[in-house]
Amino acid sequence: MLPSLLLGLLAGLLLGNGLPHFVTGITGRSYPNMFGDGPVPNVLGGWVQLVAASGIVYALTRLDGAPSPLVPLACGAAGVLAAALFHARGLATGARRAAPGD
Repeated sequence: MLPSLLLGLLAGLLLGNGLPHFVTGITGRSYPNMFGDGPVPNVLGGWVQLVAASGIVYALTRLDGAPSPLVPLACGAAGVLAAALFHARGLATGARRAAPGD
């Protein structure tokens, strides 16, 4: 059960972190990430995280003796929330808070 909880949390963190980078990249804006801070590195970094999150979710559905799907789903939701709050607070390395009207 603990591996399912941890994998659900990891999938949520990857999804919650990958989505903003992917969207930032496809809108042509720069934002720092593991591959660089331009739009193309953001698309690539976000895509890698979204694919990894999808793979983890798929693996969770295939585990023998996995708990109710609601348990890893709730942990995944907590991971998405944690990543969203991290980005919303501007805690990402090199992130700049947008000024009003930006």
